[in-house]
Amino acid sequence: MPQEAGVRWGRAAIGPHGRPGRAAITLPVMSPAAPTPAYRRLSVEERRAQLLEAALSLFAHRAPEEVSLDDVAEVAGVSRPLVYRYFPGGKQQLYEAALRSAAEELRHCFDEPHEGPLPARLARALDRYLTFVDSHDAGFTALLQGGSVVETSRTSAIVDGVRRAAAEHILSHLGVSDPGPRLRMTVRMWITAVEAASLIWLDEDKQPPAEELRDWLVEQFTAVLTVTAARDEQTAALLHALT
Repeated sequence: MPQEAGVRWGRAAIGPHGRPGRAAITLPVMSPAAPTPAYRRLSVEERRAQLLEAALSLFAHRAPEEVSLDDVAEVAGVSRPLVYRYFPGGKQQLYEAALRSAAEELRHCFDEPHEGPLPARLARALDRYLTFVDSHDAGFTALLQGGSVVETSRTSAIVDGVRRAAAEHILSHLGVSDPGPRLRMTVRMWITAVEAASLIWLDEDKQPPAEELRDWLVEQFTAVLTVTAARDEQTAALLHALT
């Protein structure tokens, strides 16, 4: 009789008709060992990006002063000394680097192709902006409200740089290369209003829905241009061309 895998045939004490028989003794079946995954050492850039991603995930939902280097190390799955190796300035340096990364993402929110009506372009930019606010709620609030123990003139400059970049994007979409003081002030005021509305939106449990907030902010932009146009010829000509 052919043997089966995992079975060894041995003698039984008494078989059929009083003759010694053979009894099956089951042996454990050895499965092939799973291949050990190959370890790949991360490059300096990859490790730095990994630590920044871990920090951003924490700063997105907790105020900066509530995040420690131990927290970052735990999320990244590395040791605290390794975090210090890449960010010898400690938590302050890591926070500023994470802030620059977030600021770059915010800048891209207003990087919209110059195609289609201006209100539709603004709506698409605001969609991206509000998506960022929604996914970085606590961090966004701490960032804009200030008062953090890790806030410095450098972090404030990073935030203001985002505002200025957004203003330049909007003026570019308006087709204005040399805005007068009233038009520039109007655009900066609207950006401030967008920030304030976003903070209030978070306080109000993200009500009204993001789509309604977006449309309302687009209408607000047209409204402030209309008010400025009554006192500024450049804005009046611009508003006439847009409508």
